[in-house]
Amino acid sequence: MHSEALVRDHTIYACVMGSRAFGLATDGSDTDRRGVFLAPTPLFWRFDKPPTHVEGPADEQFSWELERFCSLALRANPNILECLHSPLVEHVDDTGRELLALRGAFLSRQVHETFARYALGQYKKLEADVRGHGVPRWKHAMHLLRLLMASRDLLRTGTLTTDVGDQREPLLAVRRGEVSWARFEAWMSRLAAEADEAATRSPLPAEPDHARVEDFLVRTRRASALRAVPGALPSHPDDELVQEVVDGRGVGQF
Repeated sequence: MHSEALVRDHTIYACVMGSRAFGLATDGSDTDRRGVFLAPTPLFWRFDKPPTHVEGPADEQFSWELERFCSLALRANPNILECLHSPLVEHVDDTGRELLALRGAFLSRQVHETFARYALGQYKKLEADVRGHGVPRWKHAMHLLRLLMASRDLLRTGTLTTDVGDQREPLLAVRRGEVSWARFEAWMSRLAAEADEAATRSPLPAEPDHARVEDFLVRTRRASALRAVPGALPSHPDDELVQEVVDGRGVGQF
């Protein structure tokens, strides 16, 4: 199955991300679309597995296969977690709604490390810009501060909020280059310290709920297989055995 067909026909959740989801859009902002698709289970029975992600087919569009998406979310990947919490949902089916209902299962105090590590990586790139060109990429500086705010507030409250709310104008001032590098660094350091402090008494659990997420993934894969059998299976003497395995009756066959 072509990658574009997976996105077109099997997307379970799609949203808008980036500045538009963060409340930081300006007239020239792109519309970044992100999504999750569920590759039909029979595709995994082949040597050539379905892709873990697909770029496109539209401009600024990127999608993950459900298993890859869940794996990254369980590792507290900032981009993935924020995708799950976008206020701008463009498409969601029943499976997507179940995924959204699991948002809390992915959250844990691990976000302190992953968000901070991502922010540090961005800061090093900004430092390199300053050394090489005298100024940073202020748009990236703005988003670094936004990420640290989201991390701090998530650790404080246990809830991930993507929209920056009343911090829109101060952050856009950073984007316009109206804040000095020294003030930016001081702001960044203060946010990082606040996140560190919040982590010490966060209501979030120490680990995400792997078992709950895995149960969802297995049930979803099984349901996909049941929809495919027998019509999607080629005629073969082993078809009856495969059907028994899919139905959960064939454990003793192995």
